[in-house]
Amino acid sequence: MKRILVVDDEDSILKIVDYALSEAGYEVHTARDGHGAEFLFEQIKPDLVILDVMLPGKSGLDIARDLRTESNIPIIMLSARGDEVDRILGLEFGADDYVTKPFSPRELVSRVKAILRRVDGGPAEKACIQIGDLEIDTLSRQVRLLGQPIHLTTSEYGILLHLAKHPGKAFSRQAILSALWDESPVGDERAVDVHIHNIREKIEADHSDPTYLLTVRGYGYRLRES
Repeated sequence: MKRILVVDDEDSILKIVDYALSEAGYEVHTARDGHGAEFLFEQIKPDLVILDVMLPGKSGLDIARDLRTESNIPIIMLSARGDEVDRILGLEFGADDYVTKPFSPRELVSRVKAILRRVDGGPAEKACIQIGDLEIDTLSRQVRLLGQPIHLTTSEYGILLHLAKHPGKAFSRQAILSALWDESPVGDERAVDVHIHNIREKIEADHSDPTYLLTVRGYGYRLRES
């Protein structure tokens, strides 16, 4: 059974999310602040974290940034603030997805399922995809550049793998969202741009002049052919 850590200082939110995820078959653990979140993270080793941005003491953004220094665990950020700057900050701090309150528990469960399905993976056409000095091992879900490991979040890996399975083919932002969220192809197309920016910073020698992950102006993105 997959373990999910939910961190929010609102009891009503914790109860709603706990019930929805438990009904979906997950083992749910809850915390109300950063201290409790960090303690439970070490104790239960969750498979995914749902993290509120506004927490007493240490903010959810700071917790996400700290988690990213030691783990690639999937993170979904929650916030009552729908401002685009907050969404972008959450993604830049390492979140895989961002859900704005009020939200549908059913949609949140759908997003959790989609992320965990990407983590678990599935049968791939190739065990290893090689594009130049970039190597994607689909069995171990590891990405290497010049033999050195590159640490990507779950969503970053999902985008890179999707593009790598179709080298040279251009995908719109909405098509990329649909590929990641096949059960609920919804989301902010701006989030795709942030994930692409983060990937470029990790795999490109000069992320402002990319040689692997290319922009198709006015449309979307493509990964160069071998």
